[in-house]
Amino acid sequence: MTTTIEDRYAAEQAQADHDHHVPTAGAMTNHILANLHISIVKFHQVRWSVKGPLAPSVRDLLADYIATYRKQFDALGELLLDEGELVSTTTQEFGEYNMLEESGAKKYLSATDQVDELVHDADTHNLFIDRAIKLAAKEDRPALAAFLTTLRGTNNHIIRELQAILGNDARDGLDEDDDDDD
Repeated sequence: MTTTIEDRYAAEQAQADHDHHVPTAGAMTNHILANLHISIVKFHQVRWSVKGPLAPSVRDLLADYIATYRKQFDALGELLLDEGELVSTTTQEFGEYNMLEESGAKKYLSATDQVDELVHDADTHNLFIDRAIKLAAKEDRPALAAFLTTLRGTNNHIIRELQAILGNDARDGLDEDDDDDD
């Protein structure tokens, strides 16, 4: 029996939908892939629109982060294929699986607010990375877990560097204060 392209794609979409509802390490990693894709776009937005005294240092860092995330994006897609997983390949899928907020209006925020948004985006990435690491370990996928652990370290470094531009320590404004429960 010959299957059509449409049948094959429908089967892929059904599998992806199933994997996202279970969830699996592969499905969670597709969220990470989408977040990387959107982060690259957001890094460009800030790099092209940031103004003021922070602009030169922000632009330099973001040029490095764009290159880093592009490399990680490509490597992560390849790793998912190596693991026999489905890989998001369309803008629609990246939009569906992305967990970061985009807006053209954000380019008019102050430099401080734009950088703070990127800090929070990297922290959001880490939520998905941590979940995917646990799922990869549970599913006995050491190569995927190792890659994601390295990606987590990269995001921690990005957070620290961007926070330093803002005059903050790495976790300032990201962790809930325990004193709020009193």
